[in-house]
Amino acid sequence: MEKSFDGWLSGFIGVLIFSGSLPATRLAVMDFDPTFLTAARAAIAGLLGIAMLLLFREKRPERGDLVSLAVVALGVVVGFPLLTALALKHVTSAHSIIFVGLLPLATAIFGELRGADRPRPA
Repeated sequence: MEKSFDGWLSGFIGVLIFSGSLPATRLAVMDFDPTFLTAARAAIAGLLGIAMLLLFREKRPERGDLVSLAVVALGVVVGFPLLTALALKHVTSAHSIIFVGLLPLATAIFGELRGADRPRPA
């Protein structure tokens, strides 16, 4: 029971933190350029990531994993924040939250259509 509660609590905290991301970005793009915001976010996240890797003495990624990591980083660290910031110059954060909230549903639908991967009941 305790592991389940810890999982739910961690998930709730993650959702709570992420729920402030789009309104905060909307406020930020009123004063800053979206490209600057994306670069600043990436730099801060990179520095924190390096600090955590050093603190916990994690090993470096294998050479074969670097291309995959670069592709993911391009989408997660640059693409999503930049495109979101650009969009938030033109729409409200409430409007954008609806679209971002639909992403998991779209992922599930395309996973089923493309890979015939159907979710099973827990």
